[in-house]
Amino acid sequence: MDALDSVVDPLREFAKDKYRLVKHCHKPDGKEFTKVTFCMAAGFIVMGFVGFFMNLILIPINNIIVGSI
Repeated sequence: MDALDSVVDPLREFAKDKYRLVKHCHKPDGKEFTKVTFCMAAGFIVMGFVGFFMNLILIPINNIIVGSI
């Protein structure tokens, strides 16, 4: 019985936690959805510029290093 409890108890706790999470979640209203969408778009733009400038800097450095060998 102890072996069965050691398997069932974590599953029961997991189910309780997930039920509590789903019960707490809600559908966002228009204002919240707009805010989240704006933040995600800003993040995509910032990460795109970071990646672009990293490539702009690192490709010539890589060519100098590889070209010198």
